[in-house]
Amino acid sequence: MKKPTQEQIQRMCTRKRRYRTQGDALDAALLAGVERQRSAYRCAVCQQWHLATAG
Repeated sequence: MKKPTQEQIQRMCTRKRRYRTQGDALDAALLAGVERQRSAYRCAVCQQWHLATAG
């Protein structure tokens, strides 16, 4: 598999909802009822937190 370009990485970031803290991201997952299916990670592009599918 090819490594994504910087433009593709930027696009992936901008499509995702951003959270100020890891706790905010995990709280959002909890409110949506998907906390067991999600994990939070710090984005290297925007330095904020996104939710990812756990697993």
